[in-house]
Amino acid sequence: MKREQFSYTAKELLPYIDWSYFFHAWSISYRNSNSEAALELKRDAIDIITNCNCYVNALFGLCDAHSDGDNLLIDGVQLPLLRQQHNNGGPNLCLSDFVSPYSDKIGLFATSIERKFEESRDANDPYQNLLIQTIADRLAEAAATLLHLHVRTNPNLWGYAPEEQLTIEELNREQYQGIRPAVGYPSLPDQSVIFIIDKLLNLKDAGINLTESGAMRPHASVCGIMISHPAARYFAVGSISEEQFNDYAQRRGIEKKLLNRYLVKNI
Repeated sequence: MKREQFSYTAKELLPYIDWSYFFHAWSISYRNSNSEAALELKRDAIDIITNCNCYVNALFGLCDAHSDGDNLLIDGVQLPLLRQQHNNGGPNLCLSDFVSPYSDKIGLFATSIERKFEESRDANDPYQNLLIQTIADRLAEAAATLLHLHVRTNPNLWGYAPEEQLTIEELNREQYQGIRPAVGYPSLPDQSVIFIIDKLLNLKDAGINLTESGAMRPHASVCGIMISHPAARYFAVGSISEEQFNDYAQRRGIEKKLLNRYLVKNI
């Protein structure tokens, strides 16, 4: 594995924040995002970001990989995946569909805000408390956006799209080549696979500790995989059958009762 570590300042990440998700966390709809209340909220957030002295840590690993049915083999370690079953007449997708069964590359990544930023919350000030947490989440995601940009365009990292020249808006609309599905998101819904990624990437180097259930601490952390195939796209696995659940449990090597907790929204 080719492995790199980075640190981004909050100010450096400010241009890469997707404010639509920030407003969504505050229950502000897109059509109201230019209201005075929304703009004041954004000003308060920007003020915190520009005046804080904190970093978001990032890890990236470039690995040899190939697909094997609905599994990925990443540096010899098996990462079982789930396949759609109800895609309204379209192809039922699995992330392994976008990785060669012969020889390919896969990226592993993690980003996490410095713990001291989340710890700066004031329990006696609910507004400030929520503002810090929603900013932290957006900074971790912004770091993933910037890291992915560097990975795609820098030949020293991966550089599979060296000619890419996208605006921030185009980045937020995910118009780049490839995808970076995060653990727990719709195309990679099993939170427990984070233990497999941790085995390969060592998340503690980004300041991330895992709970018994696979939750990340600090909460404002993102972890997942990067796939470069031009046809790769995001999708939701959705509901799966008992047959696929049983097969997946066998491939994961996890007791069904425990796996049921991770996939409660998919079964």
